[in-house]
Amino acid sequence: MSIPVVTVGDSRDDLVGGLERLHGPVSVVRRCSELAELLAACQSGLARAAVVAAGSEELTASLVDRLSAVGVVVIALTDNPEETVRLRTIGVAAEARAVDAAALAARISAAVAQLSGTGAGPGPAAGDSAASVAAAGQVPRSSGAQTVTASPGAKGRIIAVWGPAGAPGRTLVAANIAGELAAEGHSVLLVDADSYGASVAALLGLLDEAAGLAQACRLADQGLLDAEALLRIATTVPTKAGALRVLTGITRADRWTELRAAALTLVLERAREIADVTVVDTGFCLEADDELGFDSGAPHRNAATLRSLELADTVFAVGAADSIGVPRLVRGLAELQAAVPQAAPQVVLNKVRTSAVGRSPERQLRAAWERYGPSAPLSAFLPSDPAASDAALLSGALLLESAPESELRHAIAILVCAPAQRNKKSFVFSSTARRRAKG
Repeated sequence: MSIPVVTVGDSRDDLVGGLERLHGPVSVVRRCSELAELLAACQSGLARAAVVAAGSEELTASLVDRLSAVGVVVIALTDNPEETVRLRTIGVAAEARAVDAAALAARISAAVAQLSGTGAGPGPAAGDSAASVAAAGQVPRSSGAQTVTASPGAKGRIIAVWGPAGAPGRTLVAANIAGELAAEGHSVLLVDADSYGASVAALLGLLDEAAGLAQACRLADQGLLDAEALLRIATTVPTKAGALRVLTGITRADRWTELRAAALTLVLERAREIADVTVVDTGFCLEADDELGFDSGAPHRNAATLRSLELADTVFAVGAADSIGVPRLVRGLAELQAAVPQAAPQVVLNKVRTSAVGRSPERQLRAAWERYGPSAPLSAFLPSDPAASDAALLSGALLLESAPESELRHAIAILVCAPAQRNKKSFVFSSTARRRAKG
């Protein structure tokens, strides 16, 4: 059965005619005058492949992602080397304009086979971008590894910090994880990917209202984001123990459409190149919003959160340690398992205090956790320390600067920098743990 193909632009008649005369692998079913017409034809199920003979500069990662979602591969014809690199960055196969019909048909067949997962086509090359992998339906799976240190010569790792609704302390934990890793000597990038209430900039006292992540996504969508551009966009935040870079979040909630999944995939791939560890502060909602509308190709409100969790090597699930926060976290973990099965989260109970739980709070929380019966075990307890948290927020600083001796700071440091030193019985109220952290 031949592969239906649509074309756009003033392609050579001999090329299109040559494809039609092959009478086998491909068949040209429509010639479109512009990309909008091509997109409509593809979304109607008319084609499995699109050949862009002119106007390839209008192709973006988001558009390619929409076509991939309906099972259409894109091949562009260009003789410009820079445009060829850009197209490959956003997941488009590029061919010279002088390509003969048989070679183009073979390339179309291989690309369709790869997208379909038949294995007939060649797999992604070592240098392929994250967009190419995502477009082929091969989103990297979380390794579930505990360590966060990148080995020499390897790409950096991604940590995603997620938690259910109710302000469990995601941003505080994410920012201080980044700070502690920077203090350990790692190069760190902190990304605010919360599409509902971005607050990393406010937490760190950054007055610049520029949305760094939105800028990076815009360049990535155009295929123009490289490591140098990402370094220019990221804001450097110096601390007493070491500097970290920050991609600030969107300045208004209604700008969520700027954080598209395909573009964010490319941003995080570039982040792996410039940082040993990338820490992503995500939003709370995991709802698959494509189920709520008729246009499956429209931007998704929760795409930034879901894609961050899909690409993360380590996921910390943060919940409030009280009678409301614990059940909410249990339900959220079930939703996380359904939405991102490969996440394998490390569960962190935050704001642990006797006033909300009672005597021996850690023991009671463990008992409650076993009673609710979630599959993910508890990994850590972070003590409530409102004085230290308020001091950090007031000064726009991390805990390691404003309250270096606080129990909360030490607990976060042990969580990410010294997993082998964790006391399985307790490190929230243990003086031994505090001495270890100080040492």
